Amino acid sequence: MAFNKYRGYSLRNRVFFGFLLVCLLSVVASSLVPYFVLRNNSLQQSRIDMQDKTNAVMRYLDYAVSRTRIETADLPTVLENKIFEIADINQHDIIIYDLKGNYLISNKDQSLIEQKKVPLHIVNKILATDARVDIKSYDSSVDAGLTSSYLLLKNNELEPIGIVYIPLYHNESADLEVLHEYVKYILLVDIFLILFSIWISWVTSNNLAKNITKFSDMITRITLFESEMQPIRYYKNDELNALARAYNRMILQIQDQRERLRFKASEEAWREMAKQVAHEVKNPLTPMKLTIQNFERKFDPEDPNIREKVKKMSKTMVDQIDLIATVASAFSEFAKLPEKNNEVINLNKEVEDILRVFNDDSIFIHSNKSNIMISMDRIYLSRIITNLVTNAKQAQSDDRKLIINVDVEQHQRRVIISVQDNGVGIPENMYERIFEPNFTSKSSGMGLGLSMVRKMIEDYKGEIVVKSEVGKGSTFIITLPTNL
Repeated sequence: MAFNKYRGYSLRNRVFFGFLLVCLLSVVASSLVPYFVLRNNSLQQSRIDMQDKTNAVMRYLDYAVSRTRIETADLPTVLENKIFEIADINQHDIIIYDLKGNYLISNKDQSLIEQKKVPLHIVNKILATDARVDIKSYDSSVDAGLTSSYLLLKNNELEPIGIVYIPLYHNESADLEVLHEYVKYILLVDIFLILFSIWISWVTSNNLAKNITKFSDMITRITLFESEMQPIRYYKNDELNALARAYNRMILQIQDQRERLRFKASEEAWREMAKQVAHEVKNPLTPMKLTIQNFERKFDPEDPNIREKVKKMSKTMVDQIDLIATVASAFSEFAKLPEKNNEVINLNKEVEDILRVFNDDSIFIHSNKSNIMISMDRIYLSRIITNLVTNAKQAQSDDRKLIINVDVEQHQRRVIISVQDNGVGIPENMYERIFEPNFTSKSSGMGLGLSMVRKMIEDYKGEIVVKSEVGKGSTFIITLPTNL
């Protein structure tokens, strides 16, 4: 997969899951908070309704016992008829116990009352706190919740005279029916929001990752030798726009710096070349001057060997002039390479034709494909192969037969040409110097061959490297784009 090279999750996935998590949390929060608020309000309203009902019953009872001062024993007589009226008005059963929790009177027949005595802990709590005590339970016979409310009944002198028990039946599922209906619809909305959140998160993270990948690819391709560095065209007014502007400024600076380096390198190269040419030209001029001076000093028109001496001097002069001409030709060849005339060629066939010129049975060619096509100038290719094979032949060792292997391979859109010999090898400290224009390890020559080879390869945005071991041989490896 494309993202396996990254440790952990990719930026796109982190942004996607981050957006999605925020959206999910927002959806969950917007759903649960109203649910719990409405549920608590519903339960609170239910408690308020129960309190209002018990308060209404107590107001009627307080009124009934407030006309005269009565005791606990008087309650059955005072409320004998009144309790039925109060129960009918409030639509609730009423049961009254004495201060010890024993049954006194009710609107229901005593035989129908299950609780004949109030538990002692409830009696103690009511008498101690003088507050209402609610006990919640569930009555399976009517499939409803039951809240048993116990209140303290006082006479007109505010003395406790009895305990009032009011059973309140309620169905919470009915109270929450509207809330559940709300939840059903909000879940449908939440599902839609979640799906929309997934889509918008994916689109946003994918676009962000695509733009960052594009920027990364363009930045990765930046080199001082890249001929064209395209600016990033990004017109959205966001953080990536600042990155694009910074990149565009950077490539302008790189192009400017590259021109400066190119001019400086070119100036230094020509300066070194001029020194080398002057040195190579000066070498034959000195013996020429000495030869003429010596001839002039010893010249004798009467000498019978004068013709032979003149012929010998002429030959010396011509040899030195030819040497100067050779230096000038090599310098001219390096300074001005022919103009490239690119065409699509079969690399296998072209290399075979070039090697056939050497007519040497020690040169072998290998290829991983029968037809490797490349867009390149034939003359450039010929000069590259010829120089490398010539160098390989000149590196022959005295203690074994020379073998030169030329491998041509294609890997995707790259072509690799390697020239391997079993010659004397190259010391590691000379790897870089062998490509310098004026460097040579041979007793003759300008040392321009490998420098010319590297220049031609770099013109095609390729590279050349050397691997060698002293006493075992060397391998020059060229990597070129197919340009197709």
